[in-house]
Amino acid sequence: MSQRKYFGTDGIRGRVGESPITPEFMLHLGWAAGQAFKRQGQRNSVLIGKDTRLSGYMFESALEAGLSAAGVDVKLLGPMPTPAIAYLTRTFRASAGIVISASHNPHQDNGIKFFSANGTKLDDALEAEIERWLEQPIQVCEPNELGKASRVDDAPGRYVEFCKSTVPNEFTLDGLHIVLDCAHGATYHVAPKVFKELGARVSVIGAEPDGLNINLNVGSTHLDALKQAVSEKRADLGIAFDGDGDRVLMVDRDGSEVDGDELLFILASQRHAEGRLNGGVVGTLMTNLGVELALREIGIEFERANVGDRYVMERLLANNWIIGGEGSGHMVIRDCTSTGDGIVSALQVLLAVRRSGKTMGELRQGMAKLPQTMVNVRVAQRFDPLSRSDIVEAMRRAEADLGEAGRILLRASGTEPLIRVMAEGQNADDITRVAEQLALVVERSTP
Repeated sequence: MSQRKYFGTDGIRGRVGESPITPEFMLHLGWAAGQAFKRQGQRNSVLIGKDTRLSGYMFESALEAGLSAAGVDVKLLGPMPTPAIAYLTRTFRASAGIVISASHNPHQDNGIKFFSANGTKLDDALEAEIERWLEQPIQVCEPNELGKASRVDDAPGRYVEFCKSTVPNEFTLDGLHIVLDCAHGATYHVAPKVFKELGARVSVIGAEPDGLNINLNVGSTHLDALKQAVSEKRADLGIAFDGDGDRVLMVDRDGSEVDGDELLFILASQRHAEGRLNGGVVGTLMTNLGVELALREIGIEFERANVGDRYVMERLLANNWIIGGEGSGHMVIRDCTSTGDGIVSALQVLLAVRRSGKTMGELRQGMAKLPQTMVNVRVAQRFDPLSRSDIVEAMRRAEADLGEAGRILLRASGTEPLIRVMAEGQNADDITRVAEQLALVVERSTP
């Protein structure tokens, strides 16, 4: 992948008001994207959706102005989950989709994600083309060629029907009491409708967005509120989305967390049992080794991709496989949708549970997770930790310490100024010690 100035592993992201997350940059980005899409020979319209952050309104207006100046029509979707924008981009036959969101980050952050006309993440070449146009001054097209803007009022209803269409007509959630945690984010108005219309008794938390409370002590990154709600309401299970709705984690009736690695195993093993897996499974460098061992035990091939759902999708397409995912709850199910979708993934897990005749707890017992420790080292500026000889040497010592039963991973976050130090092995105390020692070396080597 070529070095890019603005795009990370999941679009462009940062703190609101600090470069590049400013109105001026978003105006320029809208214009640059419009120019790049036009020269790709794609259709002359772009969809814009957003999560519930207060800053989303400001950036929506700036992007709309930039696209219009480039002569591109804009359809405004309002607050919608990221995967809904991917789906609607395809159904509206648009040139591209733009999502204004910082996913699981707090409201102080925001960002931009792009989808192609096919509802997939942009390839590196097109992102590079947008960055080249960002180096050029804005030139407004002729007044009679300016793009027009309109709002799509029925976007939520369209997406609700799409989500329901990804499960068989006879599938029902009758008899299930489900607690949904919408993270005060983009799923707040659509997720409850999906699960209620499929027959579940639904209780909802995290569905009162005020522009500032997105992901605040709720959602897939903060499961305590969901655990408490499942317990108090004596629900059958809980489902937590992140702020933009492309991730999902679950809580079993006993309050135990079911993370993305376990959900991936449940999906893959049940499909394999039904003869519907059609190939192997793609995880990432961060996927727990227990997933790989459990899948191989039942005859399912497993491959690791770089961290990020776009790279999971790349390997799925290369292998013509269907299912991949990350421990964070970012799942890609290619025969259902074109990108990670929290609601659709949750429905597929519930379908697997119903078809298996087992509980979610029973299904997850098919794999044993190895102890895994992550230490995040905050840095002023992201850098490649493997470019520093002292860090590489410390990593080699750590790997020798853990032996063949362990694994070390060092990587720069693609969305935050962090270096992630991950250790995995048989003994929890050993991997914690090794990870903390390595993190200290990284911290001392920070430029």
